[in-house]
Amino acid sequence: MEEEIKKIFPNFSKELIKEIVANAIQQSSKSGDVLMRTGQYINHTMLLIKGQIKIYREGENGGEFFMYYIQPGEACAVSMICATKSQTSQIMAKVVEDAELIMVPLALMDKWMMEHRSWYAFVIFTYRTRFEEVLEVVDNIAFRAMDERLEFYLKRHAEACGCKDLKLSHQEIATELNTSREVISRLLKKMEQRGLVSLHRNHIALL
Repeated sequence: MEEEIKKIFPNFSKELIKEIVANAIQQSSKSGDVLMRTGQYINHTMLLIKGQIKIYREGENGGEFFMYYIQPGEACAVSMICATKSQTSQIMAKVVEDAELIMVPLALMDKWMMEHRSWYAFVIFTYRTRFEEVLEVVDNIAFRAMDERLEFYLKRHAEACGCKDLKLSHQEIATELNTSREVISRLLKKMEQRGLVSLHRNHIALL
């Protein structure tokens, strides 16, 4: 575990890494696994070594709204916030690419914030990054039409996977953008006519 942490989290001090190794648990999760549910009490924060995790906001009607990805070298800001306020989770975290995680006990959060400058800097950076991403999502919802939101959504997924071949169904996109599959299919068809995407049975290729 120590060498993996050094590689993926190069800014962590040697002392911090030793404490992580001594107190944290390494966990493997498969694609589709739900790591965090709305209303769940959290006792660990997640540091991602490998894979991808999607963060959703769930509506009262059971709908899911995509917020952002957690990539290797990043942590779950929501679990950190819940730790400081002893609150339940307000989001759902789902593995979308087989993941290797380090589960850090939340009880150590405050202690490390005071004792390790590299952990303090990492937590603050995580908060700021997620806040900026959430602001971008809010702006996207408030000020853009659905066709612009769809383009923005596809670009975010392409950036997250580092690819242009997106394994997304029309229904999955509709659910995460809180609209109907028919609307998404119609807008994707228009994007294809404009030469922006190529539509296939099980995936969408950005051109």
